[in-house]
Amino acid sequence: MSIKDIQNISFDDFLKDFKNTLKSVFYEKDDIQKFSQVRGFPSLVFRDIMAKKPLSVAIPKEFGGRGTKVKECLSVLEVASYESLPLSLTFGINIALFLEPVAKYAKKEVQAPIFKRFLEERNMGGLMITEPSFGSDALSMETSNVYKDGKYHINGYKHWQGLTGLADYWLITSRNKAENGKLGRDIDFFIADNQDPEQRVKVEEYYNNAGLYAIPYGNNKLDLQVPENQKLEGESTGIKLMLDLLHRSRMQFPGMAMGFIKRMMDEAIEHCNTRIVSGKNLLALDKVKEQIANIQSAFTVCSAMCARSSEYSGIDQELAMSQVEANSMKSVITDMMQASAQTLVQLSGSSGYKEENIGARGIMDSRAFMIFEGSNEMLYTQISEAVMKLMKRKKITNLFDFLNEYKLTEKSASFFKEIINFNLNMELPQRKMVDLGKIIGRVVSANFVIDLGDKGFRSDLVSESIVSLKHEVTAFVSSLTFQPNTQLVTEYKEDSSWLNLI
Repeated sequence: MSIKDIQNISFDDFLKDFKNTLKSVFYEKDDIQKFSQVRGFPSLVFRDIMAKKPLSVAIPKEFGGRGTKVKECLSVLEVASYESLPLSLTFGINIALFLEPVAKYAKKEVQAPIFKRFLEERNMGGLMITEPSFGSDALSMETSNVYKDGKYHINGYKHWQGLTGLADYWLITSRNKAENGKLGRDIDFFIADNQDPEQRVKVEEYYNNAGLYAIPYGNNKLDLQVPENQKLEGESTGIKLMLDLLHRSRMQFPGMAMGFIKRMMDEAIEHCNTRIVSGKNLLALDKVKEQIANIQSAFTVCSAMCARSSEYSGIDQELAMSQVEANSMKSVITDMMQASAQTLVQLSGSSGYKEENIGARGIMDSRAFMIFEGSNEMLYTQISEAVMKLMKRKKITNLFDFLNEYKLTEKSASFFKEIINFNLNMELPQRKMVDLGKIIGRVVSANFVIDLGDKGFRSDLVSESIVSLKHEVTAFVSSLTFQPNTQLVTEYKEDSSWLNLI
């Protein structure tokens, strides 16, 4: 497909062609069940997929792309994740963690050759933030940069970057090192071209990741010299740039989740409709209906999130302060991805325990989504901290009273009134902060669902999703208000053997 074709073809035709290509390479030219159990994508499969230039949706029109429309980006992620979650994540890394930041923050003279190579040479890019000693504590990173003779010298280690050893470009975060050796408090972002020997990232170790087999992860040593113009420039601080980048990425997680959850739902319905037990199919069982209805609720929530993200997460938007919305999207939908895969495996019986089963693979592949870009427990805690800060500022202690007038929950709060109409303890322990974050995240999600219903989404799916979310919130409120806290006994071995008591 030529650049001219990319820009002239309608998006419906572009997406249909891409979908047909995936069907061809995964089921006709090769067998996805076979290669999903080995490391990496077969080269011929990946060649045919990239020939359709799926990443063109995240490249501005002035550089030959389709124009960085979030709707198109999420649609490509959805189509990919219906067939392969690792493939969708590969695209998600390229789109949200490299192409969009470059389109928003890189200099024009740097953008042009990068986008050209993405379109013509099928290049890929990723993001390096995480370090071996500092996980989610990004502000304590020790990777440093020193400016000298027109270049930034970057030294340090990064690990668990998707596309390790495979990406042609990297966005690399570091902190400026002063002459006295002290690291600055702000974060700097640099583009590194892995094809340039001076900018090449050295892979010291590949990790044996338990899921997402197609994507390489590892430990990387950095000793680079990057030209001055390859530093990203935001309007204020690098930390604000990082928050804008990460929040935009989290708001596009629903694109990767959309196809995956729909596949779990389709597989569950088909299996339970054809599996006969005692003369009836599994769909005749009430508990089975409930389980699949929960996947269907996740499908509705994810659809609502995609619609919301398409309107509010473009590179023209400033998302550094969108913590509650972005964290709610990422944490809630990745919880639902994992739950959907677990349900499919349970409903599939013994066949669900085969490694080639899409539900079994889905459990391990989706599990990582609850961890990377901030573990869900951390994100739920941050949601609670942000909301409680606003409640204290407004001197409101009743959770319903606050959410009923909060812009992200003003439409949905009334549906949960009987559940969340209580005064909140403003000195919650961290475990309770997680519970509160889960509650708020679901009420925010319900607001998205109501907005989607207002646009014309079918009303039965909307109403059933609200019921399912109320069920979840009821459980989380019970946990939040349950007072006794379990205590960890680390020195537990004495007098704890049942065998000595018999």
